[in-house]
Amino acid sequence: QLQLVESGGGLVQPGGLLRLSCTASGFTLDYHAIGWFRQAPGKEREGVQCISSRGERTHYLDSVKGRFTISRDNAKNTVYLQMNSLKPEDTGIYYCAAGVICPYGARTPTMADFPSWGQGTQVTVSS
Repeated sequence: QLQLVESGGGLVQPGGLLRLSCTASGFTLDYHAIGWFRQAPGKEREGVQCISSRGERTHYLDSVKGRFTISRDNAKNTVYLQMNSLKPEDTGIYYCAAGVICPYGARTPTMADFPSWGQGTQVTVSS
């Protein structure tokens, strides 16, 4: 059974940092593209960043450029999202998802692009 588990969320003050982890069980992440998404209260889920099986990064949110970085460690079967200089508007549930490729160009990622999803981890940025 394919399973993704997110961890690393929590409560942090504005300007703080967190590192989210997405660990797979039941399959290897090596040949999958992994995307991070987030969903704020009352808003739709949106793509944040994606990393291809070859380590190429695709950014979907201008608001997090320069602050968030996606990376992968295939030896640990884990993908990370390093989040620095966090802002209250970064608050939400963060999900990781596995797919074949990272949508790029004019296409925004959708849930249909990623067949396997984790349960999410809550990130709250507040003073």
